[in-house]
Amino acid sequence: MSKPGRGSLLHTFGAPLAIALASLIGLVSALLGDGIRDWISWAGLAAPVLVIIWALKARRT
Repeated sequence: MSKPGRGSLLHTFGAPLAIALASLIGLVSALLGDGIRDWISWAGLAAPVLVIIWALKARRT
């Protein structure tokens, strides 16, 4: 039974897990081929960078 005011594991680790999954998909896609996979790899590897930029902007406001 969880204590009041505490979130579930998915609530706590959901965003980091999604970022890690996007990075993993981007890395594997970059290794497997060219063409559309290049675009997938760019999107997957740009996701963590965009999240960091968003978090820094949100922190300043």
